[in-house]
Amino acid sequence: MASTYLTRTPASTTDTKTWTWSGWVKFTGAGLNSWLFGAYSSGSLNTKIYIDGAYNLNVHTENTTVYRVQTDAVLRDFSAWYHIVVAFDTTQSTEANRIKIYINGTQQSLTEEASGYPSQNWDGIVNNNSYQHNMGYDPEVSAYFDGSMAHVHFTDGTAYDADTFGETDATTGIWKPKTAPSVTYGTNGFFLKFENSGSMGTDSSGNANNFTVNGTMTQTVDTPSNVFCTMNPLAKWTPANTGTTFSNGNLTLVSSSDYMYNLGTLGVSKGKWYCEMKLTGASGTPNSASGIYVARIDGAHNYTTYPFNEASLSTKGYSATGEKRSGATATSYGDSYTSNDIIGVALDMDNEKVFFSKNGVWQNSGDPVSGTGFAYDDLDNSYYYSIFLSDDTTAWTGTFNMNFGNGYFGTTAVSSAENPDDGIGIFEYAVPTGYKALCTKSINAQEYS
Repeated sequence: MASTYLTRTPASTTDTKTWTWSGWVKFTGAGLNSWLFGAYSSGSLNTKIYIDGAYNLNVHTENTTVYRVQTDAVLRDFSAWYHIVVAFDTTQSTEANRIKIYINGTQQSLTEEASGYPSQNWDGIVNNNSYQHNMGYDPEVSAYFDGSMAHVHFTDGTAYDADTFGETDATTGIWKPKTAPSVTYGTNGFFLKFENSGSMGTDSSGNANNFTVNGTMTQTVDTPSNVFCTMNPLAKWTPANTGTTFSNGNLTLVSSSDYMYNLGTLGVSKGKWYCEMKLTGASGTPNSASGIYVARIDGAHNYTTYPFNEASLSTKGYSATGEKRSGATATSYGDSYTSNDIIGVALDMDNEKVFFSKNGVWQNSGDPVSGTGFAYDDLDNSYYYSIFLSDDTTAWTGTFNMNFGNGYFGTTAVSSAENPDDGIGIFEYAVPTGYKALCTKSINAQEYS
């Protein structure tokens, strides 16, 4: 959501003691008070669900006295969707039953902070029509939620457990959403599917409790049932890589005054895969290590050393200087690229080859379908490979916008909407026959075909 959020003020005050919030959430990153849902008034009066700077999920409610509990578990897998359920019911005589938090179907152990659990029959301000309810924004500290949400339910007057909204897939054993759970929404309840890109705050519960969208909200095809590759803020080489910023679901990386090295979240060892990168805001002079690569994922990396000296990383790339580069060795290859150029990557793990294009033209007269004109043909498909981005000089800065099939570069939709053969993914340029987007549905189809 970044600087986008949803608002609604209830038409009437209903049950301020008992409610449930359920949502599927994918985090780009977690900052202090990254607010998921709640109500707020200036001064010491608020109720909120948020992620803190230590990646713990917190439920905070306050009216002079601060009551707060947080999960012992940390939520810092930025490649995954989490199903979060908060069941709030202060009518319970046992204090541990007044706030329950579930993550992916499992009730969490909680640590009491401040005054811990609220007192019995304590009234919060959720469901109170005197207070604006926000999703994705904490007005107390002006902090936004940065990530994606799907299938958000809120029930007024009933505290449900996680099994109401999700279930374990009998085949895969993976926790998955119930698309039409049997719940009583109550007067102020709602169900946000985010399925209408022109009206993302539409309530599908039947209550017409629609939210107002503030800012520009971008709809994504990345969902709990089909997770797309992103870049990974936990897989960056330091200490030089301190100036990189991540946004737009970890699909936009900005290198400023420092070096940048970053690895993608999904790797493959067989099959044929396609993605695109659009470079914007490039300035200065790049070197042969600045650009886009595929990289072998071989166990634990030493993220404190220069990545191109890591034998286990085994990088094969296309530099902004127009060279191709294997590890620390660069040779002549194709055209240089700069701001507004779009680089395509065709990764053929069946034949251990990689091809690169610039603005739809395959370099070195490459043909990813016939297998000729490749950049490299010595990948090792006994390992997994993923996308790797590098800005290897402080003399050159830029913004790397990845499209793994979401159909956007940053917040700008692609103009031509090309699809792979299986129909999963949206790209700027025609996808070579037989190549797919890096997403779990396509990977699973490849692995189990």
